[in-house]
Amino acid sequence: MRQFVLDLVEYLLENKEIQHVLRDSRICRPQARVAQGFAIGAEERRAARAERSLRDLAVYISMFPQLVAGPIIRYKTIAGEIHKPVLSLDRAAEGVRIFVIGLSQKILIANTVALSADQIFSLSPDQLSTSLAWIGVFCYTLQIYYDFAGYSNMAIGLGLMIGFTFPINFKYPYIADSMTDFWRRWHISLSSWFRDYVYISLGGNRISAVRTYLNLWIVFLLCGLWHGAAWNFVVWGAAHGALLVFERAGFGKVLARSPPVFRHGYVLLAVMMTWVLFRADNLGAAMHYLAAMGGAGAEGEGVPAIHRFLGVNVLAAGAAGILGAGPLGARLGGRLGELLTAGSVRVGELAAVTALFALVTLSLAGGAYNPFIYFRF
Repeated sequence: MRQFVLDLVEYLLENKEIQHVLRDSRICRPQARVAQGFAIGAEERRAARAERSLRDLAVYISMFPQLVAGPIIRYKTIAGEIHKPVLSLDRAAEGVRIFVIGLSQKILIANTVALSADQIFSLSPDQLSTSLAWIGVFCYTLQIYYDFAGYSNMAIGLGLMIGFTFPINFKYPYIADSMTDFWRRWHISLSSWFRDYVYISLGGNRISAVRTYLNLWIVFLLCGLWHGAAWNFVVWGAAHGALLVFERAGFGKVLARSPPVFRHGYVLLAVMMTWVLFRADNLGAAMHYLAAMGGAGAEGEGVPAIHRFLGVNVLAAGAAGILGAGPLGARLGGRLGELLTAGSVRVGELAAVTALFALVTLSLAGGAYNPFIYFRF
């Protein structure tokens, strides 16, 4: 009987129709994605053997640290650790540190700037000035990064605590010097999934230059649809795909010879403008917002004062967000930990993590604004 159940489970997971249902199901969507990942992983015979243990399969599908908001963990990545988790006090301590950092990114930075972003994006066109439009998209640029990266870091930390090693999912994307580089740093597990299972399946760059450009554009069009069945997501994906095609067609070489300030400015401008498409309620609202950013914003008494959206907490969160968006913040934190060390204990690092956790606790206890934007996509 046990062997029959195992054979049945393997058949269901490898059956193409079942995979189609898992891919399109709106019921238990995170579990469906994980189960689909196992089904695909089961086909990668050279990378990992198909799982024969129903218990271990259940462990993978119900992997709670990454179930809701990523990173996307392929079965082959943790197949060995499912059978033999790597547990140690040092790994658990590192997991706690990473978890608290991720929690702080979400609560102290993303949630703080989110209130201003939501208030500004909800303004009507006759209330939205050019300066407010730029403040709103700046806040949202920080919010979406620290929300997504924060949840990923929390998952990575929880994984370490229970014996699993999850890959880094965000690698300072806002310091990228091209859009191609941006997608090597942003939501790495998602972009690599689309690369391996969509781009390469379409032919990748093995056919012709024109077909390569088309494949790239299709991948990002599907990436937009993956986030939501609305025209603003479609245009967001199409825009990112067009930018990558543009760079691959020759602009990337011009960009590489340009001054760093131009390269980074180009990426930030492109990313922030396309985030408007991502955040707006619909395509029409996005067009009005982009027009306001371009100088066609409202003027007069109906426009709210800027200071309403730039309180001390938002300014502090914005400064912390800018500092943490590059490696400088991590280097300063690491240097502080090295300087304040007593024996084998990094007192500075321990104090910083404790202080961050205390601030998060106070923020949550105070009923601070706490949106979960991932459920929008």
